[in-house]
Amino acid sequence: MAKHIIGSVGDIPNGGRLALVVKGRPIVVFNRDGQYFALLDRCPHSGAKLSLGLLTGILQSNAPGCFRYSREGEIIKCPWHGWEFDIRSGQSYCSPQSVKTRSYDVKVQSGAELENGPYVADTFSVSVESEYIVLEM
Repeated sequence: MAKHIIGSVGDIPNGGRLALVVKGRPIVVFNRDGQYFALLDRCPHSGAKLSLGLLTGILQSNAPGCFRYSREGEIIKCPWHGWEFDIRSGQSYCSPQSVKTRSYDVKVQSGAELENGPYVADTFSVSVESEYIVLEM
């Protein structure tokens, strides 16, 4: 599987997110207490950008009048219809058996680890034709 460097750890503050496009796919990366999670930045219900949604938690109750709030900052709500997804796995809380958004593995690596490769640089032919620069892909 190909690796894509998306930035340094300082680019996403704790509790924050970064929306970007990687190989034509919209991705949103979340920082939760120094752990990083990535989801496809598209709600499977209607296609809204999850990166524009509210980060929240789970409200649970085991008896009337008794509530417990947990997992603060780990659930993203779709900004259009409120569908909720776990940022760790992409699992839906609206229909857990059948709906999920794509999640991606994210690792933090040092520059020393990354420079070992293996990397292959894309190269393109460039020529000058009558004072125009032409890139061939």
